[in-house]
Amino acid sequence: MASTCSMPKTITKTLPRLVVILGATGTGKSKLAIEIGKRLKGEIISADSMQVYKGLDIITNKVTVEEHAQCPHHMISFLDPLVSRYTVVDFRNRALQLIEDLHQRQKLPIVVGGTNYFIESLLWKVLMDNTSDNEGESQQPLKPLKSPDPKIAIQKLGPSELHRRLAEVDPEMAAMVHPHDTRKLARSLQVFEETGVAHSRLLEQQRGQEGGDHLGGPLRFRDTCIFWLNSDIKALDERLDQRVDEMLSKGLIAELQNFHLLYNQQSVQENSQDYQHGIFQSIGFKEFHEFLTADKDTSEEDLQTLKQKGIEALKIATRRYARRQNKWVRNRFLKRPSSNVPPVYALDVTDLTLWEDKVLHPALHVLESLQKGEKPSLEPLRLDIADKNKRSHHTCDLCDRIIIGDAEWHAHLKSKSHQHHVRKKRRLEEAASSESHAKQGKDQDQRDTVSTEDLVKAATP
Repeated sequence: MASTCSMPKTITKTLPRLVVILGATGTGKSKLAIEIGKRLKGEIISADSMQVYKGLDIITNKVTVEEHAQCPHHMISFLDPLVSRYTVVDFRNRALQLIEDLHQRQKLPIVVGGTNYFIESLLWKVLMDNTSDNEGESQQPLKPLKSPDPKIAIQKLGPSELHRRLAEVDPEMAAMVHPHDTRKLARSLQVFEETGVAHSRLLEQQRGQEGGDHLGGPLRFRDTCIFWLNSDIKALDERLDQRVDEMLSKGLIAELQNFHLLYNQQSVQENSQDYQHGIFQSIGFKEFHEFLTADKDTSEEDLQTLKQKGIEALKIATRRYARRQNKWVRNRFLKRPSSNVPPVYALDVTDLTLWEDKVLHPALHVLESLQKGEKPSLEPLRLDIADKNKRSHHTCDLCDRIIIGDAEWHAHLKSKSHQHHVRKKRRLEEAASSESHAKQGKDQDQRDTVSTEDLVKAATP
């Protein structure tokens, strides 16, 4: 159905230089992006770390040929599936070039996707530039790892070794990262390898820039407009389950089997498969591992059982991923401990029958108002600005856990698991105390008995 909302035909200087559409998977981000793009001469930049790879179009929910024809899309299906090291820095550099090109062509860049750190790298200056001039800084205390390919060498290290090496070259960052967080530990080591400067020092430089905060550097684009597509969680769960069923009807199983034969089977046979890198970590592929790698003599009944197991695992993983995405929006935008955040306009996608009234028209109204330099009638979400969460290092001996961050520490102290250990310790202490009192009483009884016997003996002639 065509929108009745009148919109200007050309982009003026007052239109936001960047539109970002956030939301959990299954909330219709691409649909809104296409509708905005058609009306405002926009082009879409995908911020999805799995869609950059060729293949698995169904499971990664890429736009169709018809959708692509309605509005140009970028950053989709340009990497070989066997490329395992496409970093957020690679994405940021390419996406920023695209945004600059779109601005020069008087096009509106519309960033849409669910990979959180990709989006953050565009909104804030939170990553180091490889071209940073670090000459003249004393690097004597820092000892880089010696390796022809540091990225590969670092990936092979375990968490304890990663933490030990990071503590040598960047003790400040090592104190802020959990010893088991291999991704962040490896990332900080790679930063040091690539720049020769400690990651913590580079971050401090970014935070010191005008407009920066403790989470990183300043905003790249001051006039960014963000839409957050949000839904009632029960309705979203039902929609995500239906979405998996739709994927199955589109040929999901055949897609997974073909991809496995082309790119994964040999690695499995060589016992070198790694579901932690590249497109192989995509939600949906690893969940079907047992089904895809079943022996040829596996019965049809057992195959169907394994397939159903994969389907249920996919549905669970998808629902969990949606919750993580929403949590990120709340933490990074609504609870960010500074005012260094663009306006975020919430759009309710709970009832899809009301999509135009609840989503499309309000979004177009906001952009039309901003283009005219007017205040939209739809108020942006109010920021819950909190104090800086210090990345302090805490150790809970009761739970045998290391907690990074004051907020996380206070949350842990209130958690059910910690309270369970507190009660357990109290019961043990009470039992030990009771046992001690009982033993003391028994010893006293024995002493009293001995004393009585002595008195009797003394009184006996």
